[in-house]
Amino acid sequence: MVMTASTMLELGTSAPDFDLPDVLSGDRVNLSYFQGKKALLVMFICRHCPFVKHIEVELAKLGLDYGAKDVGIVAISSNDADTHPEDKPEKLKEMGERLGFNYPFLYDQTQKVAQAYKAACTPDFFLFDQDLKLVYRGQLDASRPGNNEPVTGNDLRAAIDAVLADKPVAEEQLVSTGCNIKWKAGNEPSY
Repeated sequence: MVMTASTMLELGTSAPDFDLPDVLSGDRVNLSYFQGKKALLVMFICRHCPFVKHIEVELAKLGLDYGAKDVGIVAISSNDADTHPEDKPEKLKEMGERLGFNYPFLYDQTQKVAQAYKAACTPDFFLFDQDLKLVYRGQLDASRPGNNEPVTGNDLRAAIDAVLADKPVAEEQLVSTGCNIKWKAGNEPSY
C-alpha cells in the first residue's frame, strides 16, 4: 500500500467524458447518462484498498441518501486487475452487490478515464455542478483507517448539499488520501 494524495484538480475544470462498462448491469455508461442532473459525483474506488474498505458502507449510503435527489453518482475502478485480481470486474460486481450500490460501478480497463480526471488515489472524489464544472475534489471526511474518527461523509455531503441548494461550495477543501491507483506499466501519469 502506497499512501497517495489526490491531485486536487483545478476547480472549474469540465468533467471529462467516459464510456465504460457497468460491472453491475453490463450496460455501457457515459457522461450523457447523467445529463440534466443538478450535481454529478464521480468516485474512483476499488475493492482491495483498506481506505476504500474503511468507508465502503458510507459509499453505499451516499447512493441511498441522494438517489431520489437530483444527483448523478458513478463509481469507477481503474486499477490494473492483472496485478490486483481483487479489482477484476467480477470481483467489483460482488462488492457492488454486497454493498447494494444503486448507481453504476464502472471498470476503466485502459485507465484513460483515471488519467483524464487526474485521479491519483482510491478513494478520489470529484463533484461537478449542473454545467459539469468541478466544484469539489476533496476528502469524504476526516476518517482514515486507524485514526478513530467516525465515517460520516460530512465533507463530501456538505458539498453535495450546497450544490443542490444553489449555494457556493466551500473553497477550502481537504485533500483525499488513499492507496495509489495501480497503474499498468507505461500508464503512470506525470501529474
